[in-house]
Amino acid sequence: MKKIKMLINGEWTGNEADNWIDIINPAAGEVSAQIVRGDQSHADMAVTAAKNALESQEWKAFKPYVRGQFLTETARHIREHAQELAALESEDTGKPIKQAEADIEAAARYFEFYGGIADKVFGDTIPIEEDLLNMTVIEPIGVTLHIVPWNYPIQITSRSVAAAIATGNVVIVKSSEDTPLTTHFLAEWFHEKLPRGVFQHVTGYGHEIGAALSSHPGVNQITFTGSVPTGISVMKSAAENVVPVTLELGGKSPNVVFKDADLKRAVPAIVNSIVQNAGQTCSAGSRLLVEESIADELLGLLQDAFKKLTVGPPENGADVGPIINKKQFERISSILEQVKKEANVLIGGEAAQVEGDENGYYIQPTIVETADHDAFFVQEEIFGPVLSVVRFRDIHEAIELANATEYGLVAGVWTKDIDVANYVGSRIKSGQVFINSYGAAGGVQMPFGGYKKSGIGREKSHLAVQNYVQIKNIATKIQL
Repeated sequence: MKKIKMLINGEWTGNEADNWIDIINPAAGEVSAQIVRGDQSHADMAVTAAKNALESQEWKAFKPYVRGQFLTETARHIREHAQELAALESEDTGKPIKQAEADIEAAARYFEFYGGIADKVFGDTIPIEEDLLNMTVIEPIGVTLHIVPWNYPIQITSRSVAAAIATGNVVIVKSSEDTPLTTHFLAEWFHEKLPRGVFQHVTGYGHEIGAALSSHPGVNQITFTGSVPTGISVMKSAAENVVPVTLELGGKSPNVVFKDADLKRAVPAIVNSIVQNAGQTCSAGSRLLVEESIADELLGLLQDAFKKLTVGPPENGADVGPIINKKQFERISSILEQVKKEANVLIGGEAAQVEGDENGYYIQPTIVETADHDAFFVQEEIFGPVLSVVRFRDIHEAIELANATEYGLVAGVWTKDIDVANYVGSRIKSGQVFINSYGAAGGVQMPFGGYKKSGIGREKSHLAVQNYVQIKNIATKIQL
C-alpha cells in the first residue's frame, strides 16, 4: 500500500502513528493508496514554515527572471514525465487517458505561461507635480493557500501555483482527499528545487485541515475551487482575518442553439461539453437551450451521438469514465430517480453496468427534456453526465433563459448570424462566452471566472497575477 506523506517545511511528514485516509480508485472501487489525515497542528507547522520561507534570503535571492526560468523548467519536467503523470491522474480521477493527457499538457502550459510573465510584472510612475517622484511597487502578497478540488487536480494546482510563484509568493497546497497523486508528484519536484517552505503540500479532509488553514491568521491569500457552500465557508473564514479570496464555484452553463446553427459543428461540442470527465466539470455545458424549429432534429442527432459513447474504466479506452466516489454516485442516482418523475428522459437515466468493474461508479450519459426551466435539475449543478434541454421561441427568451440561474461561468452560442452572435454574447451574464464553439484546449491565456455565484476574481491569463500581488505607492519629495 502506497502511503503519501505531506511536504511541510522541506520534510516528508507522516508516520505509522498518524491517522490515514484511504484513496479509492473510482473505476474499480478499490483502495489504491493512503494519505495523512492532517489536522490543526499540521496547518500551524505549514503556515509557520511558509512565513519563514517568505522572509528568507534564500527565497528572496530568486530574482524574477530566475523564478521564470524555474517555472519554465517545471513545464519541461512535466512534459518529460507526461505518460507517468497521465496514468496517475487517470488512476486518481477515473477519467479516460486521453483526457488525462490533455490535463498534463495544460499543466505544463500554465508553468510555461507564468514563467514568461515572472519578470514582466511592472509598477508605474505617476505624474503628480514637478518635485514629487511618485511610483508604484509590486510586491508578493505573502503566504498563499490553494485549496484544490478532485476533478482536475493537476490543472487547477498548476494554474494558481504557477502564478503565485511567478510573483514571489510562498505556497501551501491542500489537495483533495480523493486525488492527491499528481500534486504529490509536483511536491517531489519542488522539494528538490526550491528552498524549504516555499512549496508545501498538505493532505486531509476539507472540514479539518482545510478549515484550519483557511481560518489561519498567518495566511495572506486564498484560492479555492469547489462548491458554493464550501466557497462561502472559506470566504467567511477569510473575512475574519481580512484576507482576499479568489473563488471558482461552478456553474450551470448553457449552449444556446439557434435555428441557423451548423449542427454538424455543434453536436460534437455539445456532447463533449457534458460528458468530458463524466460531466464532473465546473464549466460543463449542462443546459441546452434550443430554438423550437430545430429542436427535434438536434435532439435526434444528440441521441444518436450519445448511443455511440462507451462507458468504462480508463484502460478500456472508454469515452466516459466513472463518478469520483460512492457518495457522489449515489447523489446523482438519487437525482435521476426524481428526474424520471418530473421530465422526459430521452436517453440514459440509470447507473451504467460495466462488465468486469461491478464496483465502479458509472452513470449512463443522460439527456432530459423539460418545459420547466425552473425545475431543480435544470437549476442545480448535478456534476455528472446529465444534459437538461429546454426549448425557446425567440432571441429574447433565449437570453432570458441563459441568464435564469444563480450561476454565470461559461456559455456557448451557436448561430451563423454575426449580429445575433454578438447581441446574445454581450447580454449573457457569464465570465466566458464562446461563439460557435465551447471551451478551448487549456485556455491558459483566457481569463476564467464567473458572474454571480460562479465565483469571485479571475484565474488563468495575465490577469491572474493580480490575485497574488499587492501594490505599494512610494512618493518622494525632491528638494535641492
